[in-house]
Formats: sequence, structure tokens, C-alpha cells
Amino acid sequence: MTASGCVTVHGELAVVPAATRAEAAQALKDFTDAYNAADKAYDPALDADRVAGPLGAINQAGLKARRKNNPDGNARHVPLELNDATYLIPKKAGWPRWFVADTDSNRDRDGAKLDTRWLLVFVKSGPDAGWRTSYLAVVPSARLPRFAKDDDGRARPVAADSTELAVAPEDLSTQYTEYLEKGAPDVFAPGDATSAWREARRTTRRPGFSYQYVDQPLDTGTFAPLGLETDDGGALVFFSSKHFERQTAAKGLRPALNADVEALLTGEVKSTLTKERVSSQLVYVPKKGTGDGKVVVLNRLPGLTAAKGS
Repeated sequence: MTASGCVTVHGELAVVPAATRAEAAQALKDFTDAYNAADKAYDPALDADRVAGPLGAINQAGLKARRKNNPDGNARHVPLELNDATYLIPKKAGWPRWFVADTDSNRDRDGAKLDTRWLLVFVKSGPDAGWRTSYLAVVPSARLPRFAKDDDGRARPVAADSTELAVAPEDLSTQYTEYLEKGAPDVFAPGDATSAWREARRTTRRPGFSYQYVDQPLDTGTFAPLGLETDDGGALVFFSSKHFERQTAAKGLRPALNADVEALLTGEVKSTLTKERVSSQLVYVPKKGTGDGKVVVLNRLPGLTAAKGS
């Protein structure tokens, strides 16, 4: 007890590392084991307590769909292996606490020239909660920036409302979804997940069908943005978003369904099909006032989470 009457319980007031290296390694192992069990059986219950946020939404919906279409499980299952892990464990007070595991996977194709790293974000909501994986990003090794370190050699977290960056992490989801719908604010560098995606949606044409798109920010709870400072004063930030695609058919036509969409479908597709997707992005945000100030999307991981017919 301090002179002010404050009491530190479970480290809520103390600024401490989010996890020990041993805890982080165990969390990575527990996730990998659960993920493999769920993927082999196509059973979302087997890893439901190991995933959260955008990865959880994508993982659980995907397993649900594949289980419906393959009730006997995954005949082509190959266990995921995550090795050569480096743990980026920031210090912070209170909850949630989180860290990033920077790993090598066995998913690179044999002989592939592009070496990738799998970055997984683990979040713990309270002292009695377990570690859950909320974000996953796959990035070419050569595109990963160097992370800044504090005096103890630990990763430095970035505040959600940071004013030192070109865009505050807490604003990324809103600005990304507004950009996709309106083309502004123009704070994102051209690329597959930005300008090219907007153009592809704008130019989608199919006789007898019309397309509508709605994009929504997703930035609370386990979908909140999380970032680490880079050694140039910028930041690597994970954030989430939600996207709807509505396809409407002219009289006498009907939107086509594939097995995955049909497995998650509610309602009956007569003339309209609406697909709902959750997406996670990993971006590099430059320090305010440096370079062209553009946010660069390094990876986008989308997944179908629901479908509705009418």
C-alpha cells in the first residue's frame, strides 16, 4: 500500500512486461496445438478459447463452414509449424496485456524465393484469463522494419492516440473504411489493399447484376488496434475492419453460391446476396512529418464471416 492509498493487485498499477518469455513461448505452443486440432477435425470448438478479435471471427466462421461441407474433417490436413520465434513483449500497466510473436512457418512453398514471417498478436484480457491470438499477419522478411527498444531491450508500445505518427492507431480503421468508400482521406500508399482494391470494386461489371459495398470500422475490445514503435520513429500497427458486399440480380437471374458461402448463409437467395467479411491489416505508419506521410499496408487478412440472402 502506498501513501496515497493505492494498492497494486495482479500488477494493474505497475508498468511491467506483458509476459515472460516462457509464458509467451507456452502461449504460442498452446495456440499452435489448438489450431492444428481444430483444422484437422474442422471443429471450431477445439480452438475457440485460443483465438479472439479478427482472427477469431475469421477462424471460427471458416471452420464452421468447412465442417458443414466436410463433416468427417480435413483429409488434407498438414500441421502448422511455427518456429524460430522472437517475442516482442512491451511493458504496460493494467489490462489487456499483449505481445507479438515473430515466427517462421512451414507454409512457405518449397523453393520459394520469398521468405515470409508470421506475426501473431497474443492478448490477455485479465489476470485470470488465458492468452488468445487476435491478429495474424504474413509479411515478407525484407519488408519488416526494425523495432525500437527501451532501456531494458524490450519492444516499445505505441499509444492508440499517439500524436507522433502520421495517423493515430485509433483512427486507422475509420480512415481506412472511409478511404475505401470515398477515396478520402488519402493517407494510404497505393497497393493491392488500397487503390487497387477500390478500383476493382468500382469497375466490377456483370450483365444483369449490380454491386454495392459498405465498409465499417471495427476498433473496440479485442478488435482494437495494437502497435509497436519502429526504430525510425514510425510504428507497425495491427487494426481491424468490416466489409459488406451486396450483389443484386435483375429479374430472372439469381446470385451464384459456392459451398463456403452457402454454409454460412441465412435466409433464401432470391435476388440478393450479401456477404460479410472481417479483415485485419498490418500497416507501417511513418512518423509525422517524414517522407510522404503515407500509411503502407504490409498485409491484409480477410475472411467471410456471414452471408444473407433475400
